Amino acid sequence: MRKFTAVLAKGGAMLLGSTILCTSGTALAQQSDTNDDRDIVVTASKREENLQDVPLAITAIGTERLDELQVKEFQDVVKFLPSVTIQTLAPGFSQVYFRGVASGENANHSTSLPTVGTYLDEMPITTIQGALDIHTYDFARVEALAGPQGTLYGASSMAGTIKLVTNKPDTSGTYGSAGLELNTVSRGGIGGVAEGFVNARLSDRAALRLVGWYRHDAGYIDNIAGSRTYPTSGVTQTNDDLVEKDYNTVDTYGARLALGIELDDDWTIRPTLMGQIQKADGSFAQERSSAVTRSLQTVQYNPERGDDKWIQAALTIEGKIGNWDLTATGGHLRRKTLTDSDYSDYAYFYDALFGSGAYLYDNAGDVISPNQYIQGVDRYRRNFGEIRVASPADARVRFIGGLFYQRQSHNIEQHYIIDNLSDDQQVPTTVDNIWLTKQQRVDRDYAAFGELSFDITEKLTLTGGGRLYKFDNSLVGFFGYNNPGFSSNPVYACQGPAVVDGSPCTNLDKRTKKTDFIHKLNLTYKFTDDVMMYATWSRGFRPGGINRRGSLPPYGSDTLDNYELGWKTSFGPVRFNGAIYQQ
Repeated sequence: MRKFTAVLAKGGAMLLGSTILCTSGTALAQQSDTNDDRDIVVTASKREENLQDVPLAITAIGTERLDELQVKEFQDVVKFLPSVTIQTLAPGFSQVYFRGVASGENANHSTSLPTVGTYLDEMPITTIQGALDIHTYDFARVEALAGPQGTLYGASSMAGTIKLVTNKPDTSGTYGSAGLELNTVSRGGIGGVAEGFVNARLSDRAALRLVGWYRHDAGYIDNIAGSRTYPTSGVTQTNDDLVEKDYNTVDTYGARLALGIELDDDWTIRPTLMGQIQKADGSFAQERSSAVTRSLQTVQYNPERGDDKWIQAALTIEGKIGNWDLTATGGHLRRKTLTDSDYSDYAYFYDALFGSGAYLYDNAGDVISPNQYIQGVDRYRRNFGEIRVASPADARVRFIGGLFYQRQSHNIEQHYIIDNLSDDQQVPTTVDNIWLTKQQRVDRDYAAFGELSFDITEKLTLTGGGRLYKFDNSLVGFFGYNNPGFSSNPVYACQGPAVVDGSPCTNLDKRTKKTDFIHKLNLTYKFTDDVMMYATWSRGFRPGGINRRGSLPPYGSDTLDNYELGWKTSFGPVRFNGAIYQQ
């Protein structure tokens, strides 16, 4: 287990948000921080409501509490959310799970989408690879919605939803804050954080907010010296030039620029631009073999790294038509990841078990080292739009509903490389590639959604909701070897010419689509203003997808039904919330 020691320094003036309140999933409820009894306002139901008035299992962590907990990145946030777990392979490669629901997703480009939807303000930012590893500075709060959220949040919110809500431009004044941190890691190196923001009042109705950060995460895993001899070729491989102490460092830097303009008393426009670059070196897995002498060591024979760059542009327009609220929001996200991975362990065991190294040679016909490494490039793009209306929140009959659209594409490029591989063994259009993946995945989602609430009495409320959705997903391109002796899927099995740049031809071209409907029913009873109980029957879904193998048909969409009985209570500064559920 790693231990961190940090020295913090901060200055400036900052508006502070709310403290933490927690709900749970399995009759395990948590008590709020009794040092802060301020109300937390959340937007989980796509309205601004007090946390205690929303009949959902929600955890909300506000600005002040995020700062107290020294939360700096997305995976730090998850540690403080009940019912939520995270699996992190390396920076930028994380999968989030709610209530233990983890079915199938493994960050492979052709498999199913995650079961948890992640939102940055109004925009979904979930990708096949997982959630963005966002530096969580100057955030208003984090909301975690446990259980299926299919009616309002749609695809990939089958098990739950996480909302990361940023602080908005503030017209009340000009102020800012800056912070510095220096930290050390037990048996590791030295890291640090520099971050700050400025909120500038431009006029009575306009403000600008600029946020910036840099973070260096110290390494704590040592790549120690090692050697191996491949059985069939007799080639000996060493890693002398890669030996390094604390070699898995991470550097993260980024910025956010937001503009808020109040056109009049009813209409507001908020454009936002946010981007981040993260560079990780080394491996984040320790080895369990006789090659190492203690924990936090590994033996890697090829350079390993991961670069993750993304930028998001978003626009939100809020206003009123009569006494109804209207929200129109849209955005564009681009993400590019570059990875270098050591594949020599697999190469060694392929050689030991099957003698594959004896069949690898250069253009002169000489046997070469079977050593393999992977170079990957993933390019993501997402276009998103949603428009919705909401009736007055104080009416006896209340409605919220809208239309949703998104298109996300994933350009996949994976090169499995053996240096000096002969021309007749490498995949055409490549150099030294024994295997190539060049594919284009496109996921399209369309939906109409709504929820209607009716106060049967002053204490009893019935809510019904539904979402009519359609998904249309495709995967096209090439994957395979050149030499037919290596695989049942060589180049010669192609079905047609290349449609993805850089591929030799096309041996995969599949599509799946479906239109369906999901529902939600909720009955809420308020015993007093401070005591509520609710029962919910809800369904979440995840779109279907493509099986790469030609003999296998596409797989259908998943659904998850949730039966939940929950309560929310307040006793002065103490709040006791919880839920019992079956899924």
